[in-house]
Amino acid sequence: MSPVWLEEQMTRLRAAFVAGRMPHALLIHEAPGAGGEWLAYWAAQLVLCAHPQRAPCGDCPACGHVARRQHPDLMVLGPQERSTQIRIEQVREFAADLSLTAHQGGYKVGVLSPADSMNRFAANALLKTLEEPPPRSLMALVASVPSRLPATILSRCQRLRVPPPSRALAVQWLTDTRGPADWQDALAVLGNAPFIAATLDPATIAQTAREMRHELEQLAGGSGDPAGSAERWARSEPALRLTCFENWITERIRRGLLGEGAVAELRASTHSGASGLTIRGAFELLDGVRELRSSLDAPINRGVALEALLRRMAPRAAA
Repeated sequence: MSPVWLEEQMTRLRAAFVAGRMPHALLIHEAPGAGGEWLAYWAAQLVLCAHPQRAPCGDCPACGHVARRQHPDLMVLGPQERSTQIRIEQVREFAADLSLTAHQGGYKVGVLSPADSMNRFAANALLKTLEEPPPRSLMALVASVPSRLPATILSRCQRLRVPPPSRALAVQWLTDTRGPADWQDALAVLGNAPFIAATLDPATIAQTAREMRHELEQLAGGSGDPAGSAERWARSEPALRLTCFENWITERIRRGLLGEGAVAELRASTHSGASGLTIRGAFELLDGVRELRSSLDAPINRGVALEALLRRMAPRAAA
């Protein structure tokens, strides 16, 4: 089912295709979980559909092959196996395939997701293809943090913004596509990120959120184990756990507290009290969590980075 909140972007792409003005390169800047990758494959169906006058029809073999990622003129580029990066060898192979004649005499399409996981060498290798794209080719780059890409890449792509949907639209889409469930509670944890929620079990999201809340309260009170928690979180659903961590800090900032009661009062002063955190420190911790969450596809030691954040929460002994 097509996401209603993407209708404007779909209309723009269809109009460009009908008018013969389809760009060679799209940069789909998505809010995480808002459907940027879905839109990239929809664009692939648009140009590869066997019925251009009503493309994408969704019924022809070409549309079906794209949906299954099996179309001979569709290339999919992303981190391989346990890697967190798109590497130069992949980009070189991608560029070579894109330059070949299409099997079905039409477009050649490449979907790069997440494009902001390309390392510097891969991005430089892609630049030449962007500067001299093969005829009747479409490259769709999906990124939630485009600032990680070189300016030379950004300047050669037509940007298409995919903001998060409203909560009501997200819940309705999840209900229609996945069936009735506690989607409101799931999105309360994840934010309005329906495509992330659709890959997870709502009960698991709720259970993880409860476990995280309990563990964070212990850490803030000084009874937790930062190293042990960081190791577990890095191994199991780190993105979901960091989202829970971010929500927990935000909630405490809004309440003016970090933890329960007098355990860790957030002070407006710039020096630390028994909590080890000031108001400024709490916002800095929030920034650190967000930065780590946006860098999970980078080659970093997640456990070490998480432990460093958790140790900043620990109460300090009074001087």
